[in-house]
Amino acid sequence: MQVLQWLDLSGFGILGLLIGSFLNVVIYRLPLMLEAQWKAECAELAEKELPVTEKFNLSVPRSRCQKCSHQISWYENIPVLSYLYLRGKCSACSTPISIRYPLVEMTTGALFLYCAWKWGATPTALLWCFFSATLLALALIDWDTTLLPDDMTLPLLWSGLVAALLQWTTVPLSAAVWGAIAGYMSLWLIYWAFKLITGKEGMGFGDFKLFAALGVWFGWQALIPIILMASVIGAMVGIVMKFSSGLREGGYVPFGPFLAGAGFTVMFFGPSSILQFFGL
Repeated sequence: MQVLQWLDLSGFGILGLLIGSFLNVVIYRLPLMLEAQWKAECAELAEKELPVTEKFNLSVPRSRCQKCSHQISWYENIPVLSYLYLRGKCSACSTPISIRYPLVEMTTGALFLYCAWKWGATPTALLWCFFSATLLALALIDWDTTLLPDDMTLPLLWSGLVAALLQWTTVPLSAAVWGAIAGYMSLWLIYWAFKLITGKEGMGFGDFKLFAALGVWFGWQALIPIILMASVIGAMVGIVMKFSSGLREGGYVPFGPFLAGAGFTVMFFGPSSILQFFGL
């Protein structure tokens, strides 16, 4: 491999680590921001005033320890290295820091490396880096909160359509549009059929939008491989959680992380390989 290629891969890997650090902020703060927004809207409708609170968004306040409120210094916020330097503990109160923080950073770095290796140092690689980072964040937010925010699913969908329109991906615009329609409508119909039969909601509307976004990025032809792989991954994880008593109250497991896992599988191997795996 040439020196320039190594530099390209290194640059994408470092960028992925930095973006992964930011994703940790998004994963934690975005659901809290949405909850605060919903409370404000409800209070406005009820003509009530909420108490004034500290400004809270993706940029302020500075990152801090959730137990002792110690503000994280810049040298304590270097992806992966700071975690190792601090030995996984807050420097002020020694409260353990979740291993997920460096894992998210390393996973994002690895995804960016893969995109650079497959597409080179090109705008297409950056486009798929955006796809990978957004999908990873959505999976973890849904796992934590059972939410798939419109703030992320809709930009993922629309950016895929724009990319198809400008021919930045190999998916024709018509296949992307039909992927969005078929992805959304298929899960929407399943949702209502399940609700009419059981009286319960089997999934959320965010799942429809995420599946539609995946249909945009990979084309309508990939929807069957994606839903098959998501179902298999979900069944395996559900069985493990059931026998390990890890299921939540009501036995509910969010479907978004499994759709995301299937999306990554298609990105790595292609839809045809998944169909071959299932003997189709």
